[in-house]
Amino acid sequence: MTALGSPSLEPDPAHPGLRFRRPEERDHARVVGVIPAWWALPGTANLGLLLPRLFLQHFADTSTVVEDGDGDLAAFLIGFRSASQPGVAYIHFIGVRPDLRATGLARTLYERFFAAMRASGCHRVGAITGPGNAASQRFHRAMGFDSSGDTEIEGVLAWRDYDGPGEHRVVFTRPL
Repeated sequence: MTALGSPSLEPDPAHPGLRFRRPEERDHARVVGVIPAWWALPGTANLGLLLPRLFLQHFADTSTVVEDGDGDLAAFLIGFRSASQPGVAYIHFIGVRPDLRATGLARTLYERFFAAMRASGCHRVGAITGPGNAASQRFHRAMGFDSSGDTEIEGVLAWRDYDGPGEHRVVFTRPL
């Protein structure tokens, strides 16, 4: 058990000094608090609203928080198995502290999630991002995701009004 009482996960030799654990409800403020600074994209000031506390209440067993040696938030992945499509998993949010990007930490979080979902019987994983988030799109493609959409928005194929009027999304899927 960690200092917060959450079960520790296996350490990763590629990321010495980082502790991987399951999130707890009390992590919510910390996680949503970093989203605007970590994304630093136009229109992301309210992005944390897309991650309500219920995700840490109900999907902690399939999500991960990563802390550095000082206990500061280093990264997180919030994901879950679909209740209505048992063979499908979904990555709802991922964040890596800017000074830890390009270290393979996001890839490690995704690969751990893929392995756990595969072991639970899932055969596919999905994710979404905004049409303007080119870095996320590149990352997902590098991780083996295919994207889809119904129209070109900001130069990429995306689904118009996917999350409501004006809330267009690039939809990613990847077999496991």
